[in-house]
Amino acid sequence: MRYEELEGLVKEELTQREEEGCDVAEARKALTNIKGKNRVKLEAILKGIEKLSPRTDFPYVEPSDLKGIRAERLKSPRKIALELSEKQILDKIYGGWLGRCAGCLLGKPVEGMPKGQIEEWLKIADAYPLSDYFPSPPENKTIPDWLKRRASWKEVFSGHITRMPRDDDIDYTIIHLHLLETKGFGFTAVDVGNVLLENLPYKKVYTAERVAYRNLVNGLAPPESASYLNPYREWIGAQIRADMFGYVTPGTPELGAGLAFRDASLSHVKNGIYGEMFVAAMISAAFTTNDIDEVIGVGLSEIPKSSRLTEAMKDVVAWSRKNSDWRDTWHQINAKYGHYHGVHTINNAALVLLGLLHGKGDYGRSIAISVMGGWDTDCNGATTGSILGVMHGAESLPQKWVGPLNDRVESYVVGYNNSRISDLAKRTLSLALKDKSEKSS
Repeated sequence: MRYEELEGLVKEELTQREEEGCDVAEARKALTNIKGKNRVKLEAILKGIEKLSPRTDFPYVEPSDLKGIRAERLKSPRKIALELSEKQILDKIYGGWLGRCAGCLLGKPVEGMPKGQIEEWLKIADAYPLSDYFPSPPENKTIPDWLKRRASWKEVFSGHITRMPRDDDIDYTIIHLHLLETKGFGFTAVDVGNVLLENLPYKKVYTAERVAYRNLVNGLAPPESASYLNPYREWIGAQIRADMFGYVTPGTPELGAGLAFRDASLSHVKNGIYGEMFVAAMISAAFTTNDIDEVIGVGLSEIPKSSRLTEAMKDVVAWSRKNSDWRDTWHQINAKYGHYHGVHTINNAALVLLGLLHGKGDYGRSIAISVMGGWDTDCNGATTGSILGVMHGAESLPQKWVGPLNDRVESYVVGYNNSRISDLAKRTLSLALKDKSEKSS
């Protein structure tokens, strides 16, 4: 590792440990006092950071093992009555796939952009507020350089879309279909790692997943693969891998969250794990109710009640009840949680709930709000779209959003490029219909 890379890792790790409740003041001071490229001192600082423990006054309880997580949950039904025919379950699963793809595609042109730039783009194009796929940057107007750089991305602009282009958010849903078909519901975190290594190129996974990939190649097994030299271990990577585990566990959120835990433990800890469990449980619940508050409540019942993620989600619920305008809630989210990195679990999960709550069940409005909030826009659009896609079912999703996909998805997962989305949904149904005795949480 080059000195500059190691220095960047130390800085990221300082932020991560501080967010976990550790006092990093002395370590920050030591880093500032390094003269020149002193690798020995830099490595000593890193080792010291790794030994830190949360302050005694840190108000959160955040275990990373399944037993510990479940001990910190609120009481709630772990199974919900499911009164759906096989055809109805398929419609909801297909809706989840389509909803996820369309939401992801909506956010793809503005991934990583702040809310202000997104609004500027839309206003320049006379398309604010967002109500369709992003328009091409106008050619007859003076536009900023940052917008010029995206003008060539025609395949993701309204009027040019012909399928779901490749995106890691969708690759993970596909790879988990492959995981369950080949390893079964008794898969382990080691199985997840092996499937990842065998089916996705190293440079097509990012942040925590790339670190876990490297750690696996170097001989580390879970849970060490999630923690060793991985300052991204509470970022959004696991949260975007949740969906398949919700699709195959309709009405059994505890089971979905348990499967999500096993997957997340490969690369994440604490709130990074909770994000995946939270989303999987919400999707599982979305098969049984159209009540957004109920779906969120089920999701929260599968993660620790005294975690930072739970606190943030409860804040968003409370703020959304007081505010009629989503932008007012966004400002409150940004004020309290905007300090997190743009691809962290907590702030982005807040934008998923922002869309769900202020969208009030309307698919297009919900994904648009989640995307207009900024940060990890394609991830947030995908998760919001997935939950509502399951809730409404494919037949009820507006053609404006799902029609341009032409039932096709590109993927870097080996053997899955240019798949029919409907075929993936049918294969997912086969897994969802398996006897619960074959499924293990």
